[in-house]
Amino acid sequence: MSVSGKRIRVWDLPTRLFHWLLATCVIGAFVCIKVGGLWVDYHFLFGYAALSLILFRLIWGIVGPPRARFINFVRGPATVWAYLRGRLPDQRGHSPLGALSVVAMLLAFSFQTVSGLFTNDDIMSEGPLVARISKETSDWISSLHHSNEWIMIGLVGLHIAAVAYYVLVQRKRIVTAMITGDDTALPGDTRESTPDNASVRVRGLVVALVSVGIVWSIVRFGPGGF
Repeated sequence: MSVSGKRIRVWDLPTRLFHWLLATCVIGAFVCIKVGGLWVDYHFLFGYAALSLILFRLIWGIVGPPRARFINFVRGPATVWAYLRGRLPDQRGHSPLGALSVVAMLLAFSFQTVSGLFTNDDIMSEGPLVARISKETSDWISSLHHSNEWIMIGLVGLHIAAVAYYVLVQRKRIVTAMITGDDTALPGDTRESTPDNASVRVRGLVVALVSVGIVWSIVRFGPGGF
């Protein structure tokens, strides 16, 4: 059983890198599309990088360490309700409510990056798979792509607000934990440190290379590819 005060590894390195790299890509893509002009090309590049990261996280949620696997932290409505009522012991890592936030953001970002492959701006930029569909369908997807931006902004805003609440009100070091990977164990948390050795990191690298390769193949060999 974990003892309060004991330092444990909560997040493995691949998961931590995913988190910060995705945040960088989302911010970069948002800034570039708002600046416009030739910066739209960089918007697409950030989008391809984000799609690679999301694909990595989906695979890592199956083959990664226990704390990174969806089956170990995504819970049903009953568990979320029990957590909101304070009926569950506090644990390091994703809370049942935080897990829903992770799933919601992954869904929103997945739609945004995949739909971006089929979008056009009626001027000079279009996704690499636009030629696979009709102009009307591309216009429709482009409209959904723009509308989903507000959903992402809302989800990111809620995420930042939740982090601020945990850090400023509950005094939890969740940002530090996502940087260093370590946190202090709580009395009710019986889980051990997550594996984060060379084997885990090599596995993460392999998954990352596979994810990048898949996205690169789509972009490179699509009708509108490089």
